Amino acid sequence: MRRPHYLHPVSLAQHARGAALLTVLVFSMLSMLLALWAARTAWYGELVVGNDADYQRAFEAAEALLLDAELDIRGERADGRPCAYGGLPHGAAASVCRSGGTTKVPVENADLPAFLATLSAQPQRCIDALCAKRVGRQDIWNAPAAGTPARQAGEQDLFALIRAGTGARYGQYTGAQLGDADRPAHPILAERDDAQAGAWYWIEVIPYIDSQPGLISNAPAQQLELVGLSPHVVYRITAAAFGRKPDSLVVLEQSYARPRRKD
Repeated sequence: MRRPHYLHPVSLAQHARGAALLTVLVFSMLSMLLALWAARTAWYGELVVGNDADYQRAFEAAEALLLDAELDIRGERADGRPCAYGGLPHGAAASVCRSGGTTKVPVENADLPAFLATLSAQPQRCIDALCAKRVGRQDIWNAPAAGTPARQAGEQDLFALIRAGTGARYGQYTGAQLGDADRPAHPILAERDDAQAGAWYWIEVIPYIDSQPGLISNAPAQQLELVGLSPHVVYRITAAAFGRKPDSLVVLEQSYARPRRKD
């Protein structure tokens, strides 16, 4: 006859300690997984917010360049005064108001043929941020790389324009200041050390009303005259701003017609 088997009290205590240790390990691993999940979620949220903030900074820089280019086209300084009156501020750069031999912005249709012929003869079709109308596709920021079958003859791309130094920096021709003691400089507009960092703008000079219209066609000149615009020349401004993060780029474009100034 078998004798009944009884567990020794010491064995019961050891089993209890083993179960408690396993429970603690399970809860510790769950806590660690929750902490890792929370850290990853926080990191991802910070990454999204950081990328959006960088994009907004680049967008603001590009918008500022569009306004600066409009002043450049109108021949005005950053304070809104025409370049033709009052002279240049003390200490202004030689290029402000396109002085010092800088290429002038054409405003009359009669000046365009010779001017555009000069621009077209340049490797990038640009001089002092003034450019002839682009060849091939117009979205130069998406242009295929040079030497690839998809690249058309004479086609330009944004990065080639930047490398060639054909663009204008903020305030280069208007004298606009980047900042002062009360208003810090915009970090992207202030980036000037790297030739391929910061922000630039280009102005394409295009005939508006001609036997071979350029950017816009079939628009009666009288309609533009009524709103005080010159129908002879239209300008397409392209502003490009690199963010502080890799692969962050904002490109804005607008068409601009210079208003007639009443005497």
